Amino acid sequence: MLKIEVFQEDVTVSARNMPPKDGKPGRTIYEQTAYAHLGGKFPVQMKLQVESPANVYPAGEYQIDSSSFVINNFGGLELKRFGLKITPVKAVTQAKTSY
Repeated sequence: MLKIEVFQEDVTVSARNMPPKDGKPGRTIYEQTAYAHLGGKFPVQMKLQVESPANVYPAGEYQIDSSSFVINNFGGLELKRFGLKITPVKAVTQAKTSY
């Protein structure tokens, strides 16, 4: 499982304006900072796209939803270019046994 983490200080959104191009209207892309745990000593900073500033991800741990993967033209697995969906990781509680 690839873990993505949003820290409390990253529960904000930044906006990037894309100008009109080839007859298509301009648009605004909203992004939030998150960190991907790729197996190294430290997580790697990344950007998560969000639909709007109202849809910011709260602080917590997430995993990539299976709907975010596609099979490319060469039969390989890859992430969709747009529409990455992440889901919260459920906290596992351990039952304490008293003797």
